[in-house]
Amino acid sequence: MKTYIYADTFYMPDATKGPGYLEINDGVFGQFSTEKPSDGSIIDYSRKQIAPGLVDTHIHGFKGHDVMDNDVAGLNVIAEGILQGGVTSFLPTTLTASTEQLNDVCQTIGDHADQIKGAKIQGIFLEGPFFNEVYKGAQNPKYMGDPSVEKLAKWQELAKGKVKKIAIAPEREGTLTFIDYAKSHDIYTAIAHTDATYDQCKAAVDHGANIFVHTFNGMKGLHHREPGVVGAAISLKEAFSELICDGHHVHPVSAGIVMDAHGRDKTMFVTDCMRGGGIGDGESSLGEFDVIIKDGAARLKHNGSLAGSVLELIEAVQNVVEWGIATPEEAIQMASLVPAQSVGIDHLCGQIKAGYAADFIVLDQHLKLEKTYLDGEVAYTK
Repeated sequence: MKTYIYADTFYMPDATKGPGYLEINDGVFGQFSTEKPSDGSIIDYSRKQIAPGLVDTHIHGFKGHDVMDNDVAGLNVIAEGILQGGVTSFLPTTLTASTEQLNDVCQTIGDHADQIKGAKIQGIFLEGPFFNEVYKGAQNPKYMGDPSVEKLAKWQELAKGKVKKIAIAPEREGTLTFIDYAKSHDIYTAIAHTDATYDQCKAAVDHGANIFVHTFNGMKGLHHREPGVVGAAISLKEAFSELICDGHHVHPVSAGIVMDAHGRDKTMFVTDCMRGGGIGDGESSLGEFDVIIKDGAARLKHNGSLAGSVLELIEAVQNVVEWGIATPEEAIQMASLVPAQSVGIDHLCGQIKAGYAADFIVLDQHLKLEKTYLDGEVAYTK
């Protein structure tokens, strides 16, 4: 039996529409119409807004669990927990670690991804270990080294083809050959934790690297005589730029500069959330490092550096609208369709479109989340 969602506003990929009726049939989106249907049941969300389920392509953990724990039960907690932030699809994200530990994590996700309840695992993001120690951030430098095609091939084999994205520092030896290999195997290469020059970044992008990870953070900044990584992230239009819009990682003005210079169609929000997300202030950990969470920021205990975030993705949407640097339509796309496009999963998620799984969120007029739907069924209610 068909069901129709009635609401005042629908954020569609091509335009904002409504009021109207969105058809859902067997967990899949059907057509949108402004005319009241003559068949099926109607769920009335008058004075509400309907947006696509959000897509987080860079998230390490939530509610006390981390992807690197290599624990299926923990993955379930993360996947179910992030529904409260409007996320319906995500890439569980690893940290720089030993080859053996990454082997184990890739195999666990590969074996169990399809059994996880909650937000859908659409692939794996390997954040490292091929980084530069100069911009290590909260990553452990003792595991950093030059890119290895052999290691990537092994991780992909163990993950049963689920590795979608891997981040590297393009100044390391052998990166262009590595990027060529990754691209030929449908793995998207990102640039992160890097002291690269603009020219090194451009060479990487010319070979197929297409994402700048948490722009401004963990990278060489912009200088008028050496544009650096930030200059590349802003100016190389064919690539995507991540932003962590929690108000701690990037000043709102700086976030707005990226959107204005680079384009909102290539700027995307990620959380980079660690295990302390959804818990509140207190002590936590990221990888092998102790972390203190206070006032909405996660910092390394020993030196105060930011250690991921405790951001929920719907909060990024709310923040940029409140800061006045994006419209609601732009903000929602930067948290749904754009990240999905960055790793080639926009045929699966990130938009309200006929034939897609009916993964969507219900928002009030202030973009506060009220419900999250998966496959046409309520999966989270505030």
